[in-house]
Amino acid sequence: MITATPQPPPQVMGEDGLGPVRLPVDRETHQFDDWTIGYTKSHILKSVCVNDNRCVAGEEGCCELCVYYFTLEIPHLPDMVFHRNVLRVTHTSGAQLEFNPIDALKLVRNGKLDLKVACSEEWRESRPEAAHTTDKVKHFDWTFSTEYSGTTNERFAVEPTDQRIDMFKLMRREPILFYHDLTLFEDELHDHGISLLSVKVRVMPSGFYILLRFFLRVDGVLIRMNDTRFHYEKGNDYILKEFTHREAKVEQLKQVPPALFTNPNEIVEHLPVIRKVSEKLTIVKSE
Repeated sequence: MITATPQPPPQVMGEDGLGPVRLPVDRETHQFDDWTIGYTKSHILKSVCVNDNRCVAGEEGCCELCVYYFTLEIPHLPDMVFHRNVLRVTHTSGAQLEFNPIDALKLVRNGKLDLKVACSEEWRESRPEAAHTTDKVKHFDWTFSTEYSGTTNERFAVEPTDQRIDMFKLMRREPILFYHDLTLFEDELHDHGISLLSVKVRVMPSGFYILLRFFLRVDGVLIRMNDTRFHYEKGNDYILKEFTHREAKVEQLKQVPPALFTNPNEIVEHLPVIRKVSEKLTIVKSE
């Protein structure tokens, strides 16, 4: 998990703090005890600078695309970045948990990628700008793999824990008070697979549950999945968080029907767990 970082200068942002408003934005909130759970949803990020590449970092009028490029250190963005898609969970104490695409893309490696597949060269050839940034693209993780697990502010104390999320409790039948599914970014890897980051939230009478999932499938090569689960139970002053990294090469999945490779909910049970981290996010009480 990364801590909240300063946003681009206010003068380039809209009222929601996500950049200049150009197209309609869909938003909804739900009140659950002392929590406000809400999302913002809109169009994908434009693929060209609306100011004819004359944007200057930090200046008023800097377009949304250039704000991303000035903030990130990667030479190319996913084909579809839903830059206004944000999920926020805010407590009356001021504690806030947020999920947004720009913080997720900050964790994409800009170093050499060990994944040797034919489509990496095709990826470069499909993007005109790659010809002008050969060295940078050569060392760029074109799968957009990220271990992003949400953004918290200083009102949460994060610490390791032996407590586990009770998945059986989450499987109990309960009324769904609020539900939404947001895509943060997506790339089809030049038709050689998919790289997808999404977040889902579900509110029940007993609490709320969030699943942040990064799913990567490189056809004929590997499948990778980073799941971060959050569970809050009514009456607690903390949220339990579990990050799980799973991965397998396709040659290790010979006993699995290939039809399952495209379904994250099905293939997840066949991927070995590489790493798991459990944490507790405790609300910092005001003095």
